[in-house]
Amino acid sequence: MKCLFLFIDGVGLRSPAADNPINPEVCPTLCRLFSRHAVPIDACLSVPGLPQSATGQATMFTGMNAPVFMGRHCEGFPGPSLRKKIEEQNLFLALKARKRRFAFADAYLLEDAAELAARRFKSVTSVMALTTPEVIATINDLAEDQAVLQDLTRETIQDRYPDIPVITPEEAADHLFDLVRVNDFTLFEFFQTDVAGHSMDYARACDVLRLYDQFLSALLRYVQAAGVTLLMTADHGNIENMSEPGHTRNPVPFVAFGPHEAETRAGVKSLVDVTPTILKFLA
Repeated sequence: MKCLFLFIDGVGLRSPAADNPINPEVCPTLCRLFSRHAVPIDACLSVPGLPQSATGQATMFTGMNAPVFMGRHCEGFPGPSLRKKIEEQNLFLALKARKRRFAFADAYLLEDAAELAARRFKSVTSVMALTTPEVIATINDLAEDQAVLQDLTRETIQDRYPDIPVITPEEAADHLFDLVRVNDFTLFEFFQTDVAGHSMDYARACDVLRLYDQFLSALLRYVQAAGVTLLMTADHGNIENMSEPGHTRNPVPFVAFGPHEAETRAGVKSLVDVTPTILKFLA
């Protein structure tokens, strides 16, 4: 069995509202997934305060309750103690130990893994990827269409890399699925939803969601035809409430679409359950 995991940053579940851009007119494919193939899961993890990226993502990719470990929700990039935990225990290390083929589809605008390792601040996914550096995709991989940029279309890098052509969201889905074909597990991270949520710019949020929906619509056709199971979740809510600039306490969606989707969703109650569920699916 093959699994594609879409990590979509800053997307919570909330009832329809004038300040909630997650609606069928803006992103019909995403809404259909949420209504038919998702369960709400907890991102607060029994710790007071607003869920944050560092601890939410660490929980998602390790199976450890990171806010409980840290005693609080930690925003942004993980600090030394949380990085150490991620380096010792994460999804990629577990997949490698099981001799599974896996890929991190996001391209870094770097020449090699050493440049990433030298960075002072690293995201949770970057810390995780550095424990299995063979999965790190570079600017050269992107140029050869063997990776996907976090903005999908490459428009944000045209000033720096004009020789790498702009593509459509559908073409980004093609490139991602090329990786899915040859791996047991493929991860793609999209964080423009969280960036748009923080902006409090409703029109910008709609633009980001429409773009992602085009990408997702093409991708769903591929995974359905190939019998691949697509999973999706978020680290915390944000974009579903454009009246506030910060994160929300709303539950986040856990989507399972494809073979064995019902039993895959059934055991997931919070972000703690995400990595164990993926490993069980690929056992």
